[in-house]
This record gives sequence, structure tokens and C-alpha cells, in this order.
Amino acid sequence: MAIEVRIPTILRTYTDGQKAVEGNGDTLAELFADLETRHPGVQARIVDGGELRRFVNVYLNDEDVRFLDGITTKLSDGDNVTILPAVAGGMA
Repeated sequence: MAIEVRIPTILRTYTDGQKAVEGNGDTLAELFADLETRHPGVQARIVDGGELRRFVNVYLNDEDVRFLDGITTKLSDGDNVTILPAVAGGMA
């Protein structure tokens, strides 16, 4: 099962600069574990304590996984996963 994972600029140091990588897994948790085997360090930037990090947004086919089943969201062959760091800031 091939899943395309779009990688944000801040995490591309773990993927040798690649904007997108392929991974495998029946759930997001399995996908992130699979990515870790080929791109060491990336999983710790996405997952903490078995849950998605608070300031990381993950989308499955353009749908926020926090409104699905979070890290246990089921995946299908051909799905697209996008990882986006949350952006904060503004004028004080």
C-alpha cells in the first residue's frame, strides 16, 4: 500500500530535502512508524506520547485527522497525507 506524504519545509532535513515521500501503513500511527525507518527523527517531530503533537496539523486527503480518528485514522492505498506545522504569531 503506497501513501504519499507531503513534507513541510521545516521537516525536509529528515527527508533529504524531498517535498513528498512514500510510506506504508494501515493507520497514521503505522505510517509514521514506517517513515521513521527511512527518515530517522521525523516521527518525533510529529508524534509525542502516542498522539499528534499539539502544533502539528495532519490532513488525510485534505481532511483534518483531528476530526477523524486522529493518529488511529485508517489509510487506504493511494491516500495523500499532508503534514503542516501550525503557524502562530501576529501583532502584539
